[in-house]
Amino acid sequence: MASEKIINQKKEEVSKLAEKMKEAKIILLTDYRGINVADVTGLRAELRKSNSEYKVIKNNITRRALAEAGIEGLDNLLEGPTAVIMNNEDYLEAAKAIYNYSKDNDFYKIKGGVIEGKVMTAEEIITLAKLPSKETLLSMLAGALLGNISKLAVALDQVRVQKENA
Repeated sequence: MASEKIINQKKEEVSKLAEKMKEAKIILLTDYRGINVADVTGLRAELRKSNSEYKVIKNNITRRALAEAGIEGLDNLLEGPTAVIMNNEDYLEAAKAIYNYSKDNDFYKIKGGVIEGKVMTAEEIITLAKLPSKETLLSMLAGALLGNISKLAVALDQVRVQKENA
């Protein structure tokens, strides 16, 4: 049987992980079978750019931390090798990084996760990851508004020209 010291260490590890999960805007669970050390290093570097954290944690510890954080519905995903990705700032960048990595590596799979407290399937996360970035969406909106404003300016100028000619 495990010693009291080891049990206390694991309880502390679960508590720390649960606190991180409570603060995280996104928690992704992925299957990392077939991925080598060089690939993991590259993925971690990409995730660090968006201040995301990539960890391989025992499923039992992850399961207990999720329960302690009050997150339900992910237990069935905690089978086989599971990596946990968390981000406290921007969930879209982390989702995009994992999605892009999984596109390039057939063996790497998104299992599911939690985005801002809502449990989501892999398909829902992939749909979100396919969306353009916030900056791109804002520039698209600005372009659409500018186009309409330009049309209005031309129309008003034509009205002015017609009144001057009359």
